[in-house]
Amino acid sequence: MFLGLRTAIYPSADLEASKTWFTALLGVKPYFDEPFYVGFNVAGYELGLVPAGEGAGAGAGAGEAITYWGVPDADKAIADLLERGATLHHEVTDVGDGIRVGAVREPQGNVVGVIENPQFALPETATVADGPGR
Repeated sequence: MFLGLRTAIYPSADLEASKTWFTALLGVKPYFDEPFYVGFNVAGYELGLVPAGEGAGAGAGAGEAITYWGVPDADKAIADLLERGATLHHEVTDVGDGIRVGAVREPQGNVVGVIENPQFALPETATVADGPGR
């Protein structure tokens, strides 16, 4: 069912401070920078920042980070996860450009996100820029 990890979304009480911190850490500026979402491309994967408490559409609730697994069909993946005993965290939502996300809580309470992204493609050489902590 899962195609691999795709996206991590972190809620932030201070989006501007988080954006500055991750820009310095990663050595790249965000490719998408709006008050509701800041997106970084990290070696072909997505690091997203959302205002804490405002990210329900993107899946991040009041202070919860969510990791999204790539799937070919978000509706089918959510249905399969629910059949396996998960509970719905947020319904599948179209977040633009044909990208659809949804999330469940697995039986132990962890949030598992799924993302259907028809544009996802890793670059031939997927590396993270050397920066602090590397």
